[in-house]
Amino acid sequence: MPSYDRLGELLDPATTVLLTVECQQGVVGPDSALPELAEEARSSGALANVARLVAAAHEGGVQVIHAIAERRPDGRGASRNARLFRAAERLPVQQLSGTTAVRPAAPIEVAEEDFVVRRLHGLSPLQGTEVDALLRNLGCRTLIVTGVSANVAIPNAVFDAVNRGYTVVVPTDAIAGVPSDYTPAMIRHTLALVATVATTDEVLACVSRRRRTVRR
Repeated sequence: MPSYDRLGELLDPATTVLLTVECQQGVVGPDSALPELAEEARSSGALANVARLVAAAHEGGVQVIHAIAERRPDGRGASRNARLFRAAERLPVQQLSGTTAVRPAAPIEVAEEDFVVRRLHGLSPLQGTEVDALLRNLGCRTLIVTGVSANVAIPNAVFDAVNRGYTVVVPTDAIAGVPSDYTPAMIRHTLALVATVATTDEVLACVSRRRRTVRR
């Protein structure tokens, strides 16, 4: 884990953005297309921790971006070049544009100042979406990555962000994947090599300290 001072330096609200990845009803909600992943996100506390981070970001002046994966009812423009995409087409719950499945899931609250970025293709919330341009226009230097899944979208987001020059912070208890023992192993052996890893409480403490400093 990073030192408290080092983490605090990274989490300047003026240059920090919080990204939630696929925290949508059709993925982590009660009627998920992926019930095992949804159960892990909820039972591990990861989804609740994402909600805590979003609430603190709203209060502390940290920009929030919600990355949503969806597809058109006719499937046009969707990726089909991997087994994952073809399997998703056969799931009983589809992430269709305009449906409740692609709305951010409770207990996450979306504020008026948040951005909701939707993608119709690919595995990454950054590659081929508006997210990178928004981050640059917002003056982002540090990106906090949260959400699901630790198997695919989270590592994609982290590597894409690092390749684009951002410093990434991953709250280890605010991401989830399956099986449950995969996530800590992936963090330890992969994400920790390229990102700053911390707990949700450590991130919240730094954001809170920044907020108290600004108000004085």
